Amino acid sequence: MSREICVYLEFLEPHHIEKIAAVAAAGGMTARFFGKGDGEAAMACARQAEVIYSTSRRPLTCAEQVKWFCSATAGVDDICAQPGLLPAGCQLTNSNVFGLTIAEHTVMVALMLLRRMPEYEQWVRGRIWRGGLPIRSIHGLEVVMVGTGQIGRCIADRFHALGAAKVTGVNRSGRPAEGFDETLPVFRLDEILPRAEMVILAVPSTEQTAHLLSRERIAMLRPDALVINVGRGTAVDQQAITEALNEGRIAGAALDVTTPEPLPEDDPLWTAKNLILTPHVSGNCTLAYTRDLNVELFCGDLENYTAGRPLAHLVDLSRGY
Repeated sequence: MSREICVYLEFLEPHHIEKIAAVAAAGGMTARFFGKGDGEAAMACARQAEVIYSTSRRPLTCAEQVKWFCSATAGVDDICAQPGLLPAGCQLTNSNVFGLTIAEHTVMVALMLLRRMPEYEQWVRGRIWRGGLPIRSIHGLEVVMVGTGQIGRCIADRFHALGAAKVTGVNRSGRPAEGFDETLPVFRLDEILPRAEMVILAVPSTEQTAHLLSRERIAMLRPDALVINVGRGTAVDQQAITEALNEGRIAGAALDVTTPEPLPEDDPLWTAKNLILTPHVSGNCTLAYTRDLNVELFCGDLENYTAGRPLAHLVDLSRGY
């Protein structure tokens, strides 16, 4: 009986398929490929597959023999939060390949907020020709980066390159992280929020990160502070930040993630002042570089798997990342 890999992805191009198939064959396995519209066939393959590589969690609901599930996404908190979804003994890896695209999105929205684009856009839509709003720059900015993983480090690199005065990293333990001027443990977040000009969140959804930017912490922010969230919507008290924006207690925000998603049509966040709202698009697989790197990481771990070596991108199920 052949050792099968179920590859259920929509973003694969011919050269990706060729590469995965070659690495699989070299390791004595057979890759089966499924894309948009192939859901039922993919499920049938998943029932007997030893390895599954997919953005969808659906194959796990019928996987009976899977030994390794490679998520083509970075966030796997939804899998970790469902006991029994992964069969006993199944290894889980994720794809930390989104740093470049999320960092560029973060720079884009940061500059838009600093240069008052939400306000100018509102005027222009009303056919009002008006200028003169005071603007700020990343140059000289004091930034707090909550989350010092691959995404956080990519963001910090770009803010330093644009002249930020200081980028302070915040993580669970305060362990030093490359690319930050200082790294602090999360319990010291209250200490640095009052002086932060920009707070950026790039954290997974876990019990520890739920409402990390709480109503109380939003109240600590200075009136000219800006908030950007490119991690998970659960990290921010959404009602509190909506109120803070509408009341002018913070200068602006850019949220690429919300709770829930999609955002309900009647949610007050839609009409919050000085808000850039995007539908979770900062880190998807529409950028060619991201797709290529995603496949490259999977193939590297597939070589590890078939050779009996440890997987390089293994997820700690107890932490959720």
